[in-house]
Amino acid sequence: MKAPPASPAATARPLKRPRQARARFTVQAIYDAFVRIWQRDGWDKLTTRNVALETGIAVGTLYDYFPNKTALLSGYVRHCIEALLAAIDREAVQPAGLPWEQRIHHLVRLVCGVDAPELPWFHPEMLALETQMAEPRDHRRAHEELAAAWGRVLAACTDLPHPPGPEIAQALHLSAWGGRRYVLLLQFDPAAMRQWADGVEQLCCAALRQAPR
Repeated sequence: MKAPPASPAATARPLKRPRQARARFTVQAIYDAFVRIWQRDGWDKLTTRNVALETGIAVGTLYDYFPNKTALLSGYVRHCIEALLAAIDREAVQPAGLPWEQRIHHLVRLVCGVDAPELPWFHPEMLALETQMAEPRDHRRAHEELAAAWGRVLAACTDLPHPPGPEIAQALHLSAWGGRRYVLLLQFDPAAMRQWADGVEQLCCAALRQAPR
């Protein structure tokens, strides 16, 4: 019996993750070149060969990690998620003595991608290309990781009047993350993005102040 054909997403995955420092440096350089070319020429004109030339590496070296440009996009989106999770822990969880309102401010700022220069560049068209690279399990993984990050932030908010339950954390996460994806598709300008993020922060703070005992 023949195996079923692989889904488009299954054929668009990085071949391996960088483990050693030199490999991580190479992959980061590839991502940097990927961003520069996208910003300059757009997705349609971006090729793996151009990325290799921009990076200054052999095409074969790039293919060791990314067999095609969709796999490169998949790896870059995963890189964006990991950078977001690390920033949340660094800025909203780990600082000692931070008032809960400030933790929520940093969390919402990062999740909404507003005034967050520490995060990797992201283009709305990446969402439109998701069907080429993402499967339901990928969305589920990102959801679980981000919901857990919200839980860590709320657990660090030891000065909250009423610690919220996990259902509140998940509801706030889905509202903010789902909203971010939608406003990216709508391509809000920076001022509109900032106004929307301010509203998300106000809603989160109001919900946490009123959380049941």
